[in-house]
Amino acid sequence: MGLIITGKMGYKMGNIAKLVACLISIVLLVGCIGENYDYSPPSVTLSYSGVKLAEANINWEKDGTVKKADSLELAREQQQITVKAGLEDFVDFDSQDFAILDLTVSVWRDGEQIQLDVNRLKEFNFPDEKGEYLIEVNLTSDFGTAQYIGNILVE
Repeated sequence: MGLIITGKMGYKMGNIAKLVACLISIVLLVGCIGENYDYSPPSVTLSYSGVKLAEANINWEKDGTVKKADSLELAREQQQITVKAGLEDFVDFDSQDFAILDLTVSVWRDGEQIQLDVNRLKEFNFPDEKGEYLIEVNLTSDFGTAQYIGNILVE
């Protein structure tokens, strides 16, 4: 048959290779098991402008979080943050252990909702028209839904 190479102790080299492969697999598996996943709804910040949005309506099935609020009223109560007209911004989640199924950004002015275009990188532009707006970010994920709101002044 084939030539079997043995070490000093008489072990077959194939057995040593199997032992090393098993040890490496165990180390890799322990690393995966040790991961700490956060299943709670993420916090949201509009990265470029630094606007931290408040949670409004949450139905995060993964951890059972449910929160209901009058989103526009809650948005009016938030500290107003000034942003530049037409400024590009980015929706930033503090954690993202979930898949985004849908992400929308809209602003409210005088009772009218204006949908903003959000690209696949989670970027959008604030309105070009100056004035006071309430901003709303709606997230649909494989863990549930979450709504975030804020109060902005576009200058």
